[in-house]
Amino acid sequence: MTEHDLAGPAGRPFEGVHQDGILDPAQPAAIVVAFLVTAADRAALQRMFRTLTDTIRYLVSGGDAPAGRGSHDGLVSTPYENGVLGPGTVPDNLTVTVSVGAGLFDERYGLADRKPARLRAMDEFPNDALDPDRCDGDLLLQICADHRDTVLHALRILMRATRADLQVLWQQEGFTSPPRPVGTPRNLFGFKDGTANHEFLDRPELVDHLVWTKPGGDEPDWVSGGSYHVVRLIRMFVEFWDRISINEQQRIFGRDRETGAPLSGRPGERVRGREEFQLPSYFRDAHGNTVPLTAHTRLANPHDGKADDRRMLRRGFNYSAGIEPNGQLDQGMIFVCFNADLDRQFVAVQTLLIDEPLVDYISPFGGGYFFALPGVRDAGDWLGRGLFD
Repeated sequence: MTEHDLAGPAGRPFEGVHQDGILDPAQPAAIVVAFLVTAADRAALQRMFRTLTDTIRYLVSGGDAPAGRGSHDGLVSTPYENGVLGPGTVPDNLTVTVSVGAGLFDERYGLADRKPARLRAMDEFPNDALDPDRCDGDLLLQICADHRDTVLHALRILMRATRADLQVLWQQEGFTSPPRPVGTPRNLFGFKDGTANHEFLDRPELVDHLVWTKPGGDEPDWVSGGSYHVVRLIRMFVEFWDRISINEQQRIFGRDRETGAPLSGRPGERVRGREEFQLPSYFRDAHGNTVPLTAHTRLANPHDGKADDRRMLRRGFNYSAGIEPNGQLDQGMIFVCFNADLDRQFVAVQTLLIDEPLVDYISPFGGGYFFALPGVRDAGDWLGRGLFD
């Protein structure tokens, strides 16, 4: 589901109209890291984006470390590589997606007139419990690969390369479970997560309409090929969830936990092994006797034809971060989605979900709104170039 074919078993081409890490199936290991940009001036900011581009190209493509990129201090020198992956870099299906936040467009770098029209600090919705120290940022790196050590290796290399210009604000590690037994991976509540992507990912015209932002109107020209990138860190009260009945869990989501099928599906579409992708049939359940009117999936998309423009590309990850001070498990979801229009899609759907029954079992506490930059077109291009043209 990506525009790029893998370059051999481990690496991938770097150039393309769009960045990788958006349409690709989510890899098993991930980390999202938000930064404050500390570049001294506009010229330094451009150098930072060039450095990011060169470093990502090296990491995803493999090969020898860039010559002369180690550190030198008198008689002491350190190698460019950190040895985490052994001698040489193993791309390991690595993707690094670079997105910018609203803070980058303040008065520091003269970019105010280049800001994507809907980019702003993340909204705080009712039922949220946002921690300001875990929200927003000037720049976001979403790093994903087939193994955790590859992700951590890439983060260290990228941070070292940009240490003069980027300062970490917050981060969250995540993972994607394998299909169990088939279909879409499951979240830590045991339900398949991202099933609705199937409705449009195989239709290029819908991907173009729902994922990629278009210039024109109030959007600047440079946004072509980019996407509004939403990250929400969501704590899941798994112990509390585990104490309610399977019937109640399914009515909260509106889907069968085992198969992922909608509780009320269209006749004739149920095929063994494909039940998950059956379309709901809410018109036969107008009063919510089978699927409550407040069910998560029904609120998000009633499948009445009026919500088609609100669909978004989901690419979320699970997380497990130890124990809370109260002794409860700190587990949850890194909700990630990509949108052509932030307000028409994510914000509209999230507004519909205010006070849904699921809010008793989750607590969004961080994340941010970002804009995934257009891809690098050729060897002479670099991420963020459109900001300065």
